[in-house]
Amino acid sequence: MRIEADREVCTSAGMCALTAPEWFDQDEDDGRVIVLDRVGEPDAAVEDAVELCPSGAIRLR
Repeated sequence: MRIEADREVCTSAGMCALTAPEWFDQDEDDGRVIVLDRVGEPDAAVEDAVELCPSGAIRLR
């Protein structure tokens, strides 16, 4: 699986970074999602972050 994040759709809610901080961060300038470089399969926390994202900016492919 691969994590995809659409920064244009992101509303800077921060649920991703709160739910799965080892996978996501927020841009210091605008608060939008940053997918951290991480090797390995996304875990359950990433799936939770996808579900909790209010804008639907994060997807698993």
